[in-house]
Amino acid sequence: MEEQQIMTLFHDYSNMVYRLAYSYLGSPQDAEDLVQTVFLKLIDGKALPKPGSERAFLIRITVNCCKDQLRSVWLRRTVPLDDTIPFQHPEDRELFQAVMELPQKYRIVIYLHYYEGYTFPEIAGFLKISPSGVSMRIHRARKLLKKMVMSNNL
Repeated sequence: MEEQQIMTLFHDYSNMVYRLAYSYLGSPQDAEDLVQTVFLKLIDGKALPKPGSERAFLIRITVNCCKDQLRSVWLRRTVPLDDTIPFQHPEDRELFQAVMELPQKYRIVIYLHYYEGYTFPEIAGFLKISPSGVSMRIHRARKLLKKMVMSNNL
């Protein structure tokens, strides 16, 4: 892949890769490192997307790298840094915290569906589960979020 093509992909998709990695890993620093890892794979030529499917390709690579990182022994020995992420509205912070408290399998489908706008079959392809599995995870995640938000408002 040529340098200009990689720079274009980076410009177009680095924020999406970062947000996806952050939703998986829960740490901005780990997400930044993972963005570099994903795009280094393109630079090294270890992974090449098909023309027209770059976005889906980058999501698949990101998901795989996140899973690899979560399985690593190094991650188990680290302590997360306390982060303060600025929000314009206080309710945005509450919703963000509620989503980040969801189990990973629910958090990722919520992100891909509601933030990135992917359909259930597309998400199923990325995560290698059935579309009905995606639907069930979103349903359960929404129930958990509703319960968390309702308990915080009482």
